Amino acid sequence: MRKNFKSVSRFHNSMSMKKLSEIFSEILIKRGIDKVGSLSKRIPNRESKNPIQDIAIAVLENKGVIAEIGNPTALAWDLRGNKTKGAKFAFVPLNSKYLSKFSIVLKSEDIMRELEKHNYPLFIIDLMHWEKHTLKEKRKVALQVAQSYGVIRDYLWGDLLNVTWVNEEFKKLAGGLPIERVSVYEISTADFLKKEGIDEVILLDPRAEEDLSREDFNVKAFIIGGIVDMGGTKKGTTTQIGKILEESGIKVRRRKITLRGDIFGVPDRINHILEIVLKMLVEDKSMEEAILDVQAPIQARWRLRKELPKHAVRFLIDGKKFLVVEKELYKEFSEWLNIRWEDFVQVLRELNFVALERKRLHHLKKISTFRLINGKGHWVLLTKRAALLCYNC
Repeated sequence: MRKNFKSVSRFHNSMSMKKLSEIFSEILIKRGIDKVGSLSKRIPNRESKNPIQDIAIAVLENKGVIAEIGNPTALAWDLRGNKTKGAKFAFVPLNSKYLSKFSIVLKSEDIMRELEKHNYPLFIIDLMHWEKHTLKEKRKVALQVAQSYGVIRDYLWGDLLNVTWVNEEFKKLAGGLPIERVSVYEISTADFLKKEGIDEVILLDPRAEEDLSREDFNVKAFIIGGIVDMGGTKKGTTTQIGKILEESGIKVRRRKITLRGDIFGVPDRINHILEIVLKMLVEDKSMEEAILDVQAPIQARWRLRKELPKHAVRFLIDGKKFLVVEKELYKEFSEWLNIRWEDFVQVLRELNFVALERKRLHHLKKISTFRLINGKGHWVLLTKRAALLCYNC
């Protein structure tokens, strides 16, 4: 069945990128169904943020069908995923003893036929550099690959995720990854692409010259390097993946994901990179919007540490040096970084910066003298008293 799932992802030119739940809902609407229930205790997960996606995946993976049942279910969901009153159409597991009593209205093949009209790419995690990792790093890679499987099922379905250069060690460490459902291959990425008839790919490389854009969404495969902690012996390894692919006759478009022109502050976990791409592809979000949806405060602080020094003003007060920034910068940065006030304060302390309100900073400049000291501009005050007067103005 896995090969059938992947066969729908190529040979079509439509640029439509919809969530599986959206396509599933459209099929239900055509059949006059506006809400669904479930006769399964597991599907959907009762805490799921998108129960319709859960049901759609279960039907696509042939775990059950949508059937017209006799009595309405106690619980149901409308096609936006909101809880509602019982429905006469429900997900019924294939192993249900009641299935033969119901009329089936939707099954896996129905969804697959609709998916064939869409141009879904494959997503490949390349483990070529697996042996360059320490055992601790290998566990990180395995965990992030397993989490990537969960991410892709939140938007599309698991069979679009492929892992190449797989070995037995990876399989043992990837305990959270359902190997039987994920497409894992011991062969190289180049051999996999040739087998699938793909001759051009997007390689997500932080060293690329160009940003990922919507013009790149027509490719049949996206490649993410299965690499963590990219310093030391792993520096530039993603670029090496591209070189080997090109030597094998694969056309490679190297693209990077940046936040306002810089990779600093961009989440670098394998599963986070995949989620950013999916948000751009499926949710039609800009790169910045997609990054901010995924970015953790710690990553935002990394970027803030780089940005704040660009705005620092040097003061020399009674011979002591102070680096001052405007407090209002917090609001400006919080519009495109996931920082809280406590994050802003933490970075200020780490950099040994002082934050003053804009009007106070401007007043402090007025009572200071601008001088070049060792080639750098400083605002000089001769007495601490003058600074204190300004701080209290």
